[in-house]
Amino acid sequence: MAKRAALRLRTFRRSQTYKFLRTLLLLTLVYTLIDVLHVRKAWTAEQEEAPLLGRERIYIASMLWMDEAVIRSHYGDALIAIAEEIGRANVFVSIHESGSWDDTKGALQLLESKLTSIGVRSKFVLDPTTHTDEIMKEPAETGWIRTPRKQLERRRIPYLADLRNLVMQPLYEMEKKGEKFDKILFLNDVVFNSDDVRTLLATRGGDYAAACSLDFKHPPVLYDTMALRDSEGHDPLSQRWPFFRSRNSRRAMKAGDPVPVDSCWNGIVVMDAAPFYADKPLAFRGIPDSLAASHNEGSECCLIHADNPLARSRGVWVNPRVRVSYDTEAYGKISPTPPWLSMWQSVTGTWSNRILRWSTSPWFKQQVIKRRVRSWQRTAPLEHREVGTVCLINEMQVLSPIGWQHV
Repeated sequence: MAKRAALRLRTFRRSQTYKFLRTLLLLTLVYTLIDVLHVRKAWTAEQEEAPLLGRERIYIASMLWMDEAVIRSHYGDALIAIAEEIGRANVFVSIHESGSWDDTKGALQLLESKLTSIGVRSKFVLDPTTHTDEIMKEPAETGWIRTPRKQLERRRIPYLADLRNLVMQPLYEMEKKGEKFDKILFLNDVVFNSDDVRTLLATRGGDYAAACSLDFKHPPVLYDTMALRDSEGHDPLSQRWPFFRSRNSRRAMKAGDPVPVDSCWNGIVVMDAAPFYADKPLAFRGIPDSLAASHNEGSECCLIHADNPLARSRGVWVNPRVRVSYDTEAYGKISPTPPWLSMWQSVTGTWSNRILRWSTSPWFKQQVIKRRVRSWQRTAPLEHREVGTVCLINEMQVLSPIGWQHV
C-alpha cells in the first residue's frame, strides 16, 4: 500500500500538472512579496507636512450622546487644542447633546467653560429629551413608520438628521450677520489630535467636497461602514484591509493616497462650506417614509454627499493617513507613523479581498433595493424621486429607549 502511494507521488511529481502548480505557486509568492513591499514602501514614504491650522475659518460641529468617558479622557482636550490652533477669530464650536443618562452634560459644561475662558466662541445645546421621550411623542407627519410589529415608530435616521441640522443652526445665524466659514469640521466621539485634523484639512491640497478619516474600534477592523461607499457605489467588501471592492478605491488605499469614494463618514469629516450657504442650503435628511416603508434605509451621512453638488465636481475622499478611534487603547494601535499595518495583515487582507471579489457579487443585494425603488417610483412617478439610491440598504431602523434597533 505504502509502495503504491509512493509510486503515485513520484509519478505526480514528474507530471506536467505538478510542474504547472509548482510554477504557479512560485509566481504567486513572488507577486505577493512584490505587492506587500510596494505597499510598505508607499506607506513609509515621507509625506509633506500639513500646513498649520489658522489659514481657514473652521466651523466645528459635534453631536454627542452617552460620551462622558471619551470627553473627559481625550475629546475635550483635543478639541480645545485644535480650537486654539485655528484661532479664536477663525473658529466656532457647535455641540448638541440630548438624553444622555451618564454625565455627558456635566463633561460638556466643563468643556464649554474652558472654551469660553480662552475666548473661543461656542454654542452647546444640552437637551434633556431622552429617546424614551422622543418615542412617546405624538407621531409627526414625517419621520415615523408603521413597522412589522404593527406599531407606528420613530425612525432613527430622520431623528439623527434633525439633530445634525440643529448643530448647523449657528452657522446660519452668523451668516445673517455677515460672517462665513470656509470649512465645516464634523467630529464624532473619537480620539484624535491636531495632526489628524491638519492632515485631513490638507487632503488633496484642500481640493475636495468632503474628506474623511478612517475610524477603528477594534483595530485593524474598520468600524463605521453604513455611510461608506467606494468609487463605484459599493459598500465595503470587508472591514479589513484594503476594505474596498472598487479597483480605483482599492489601489489608492494600497498606495496610501486619498481614496476616491462616493460617500464616507468615518470619525472625522471635513466639508467645503459653500453648499451650506447656497440659495437652497445643503442639509441632512432621511429617505422618504414611503420608501422606507418597504424595508429600505439610508444614512443621513451618506445622503448628504448624494445631495452635495460639489461632490460631482471635486469629489469625496477618504484620507487613509488619518486614523481615529473610539478609545485611547485602540488609538495607540493605529495612530503612530507607518507602518500601522503589519506585513502579515497586508498579505492576508489583500488575498482575502481578492478571493471575496472573485467569489461574491453585489448584484443580488443591489437588485433587491432596485426592485423596491422601482416599485416605489411607479406609485407616484412625479413625486417619488431619490438621488441617494447608492446609500440604500435592506434595513428598517427605529429608535429604542437605549439607542436604536432593527425591525
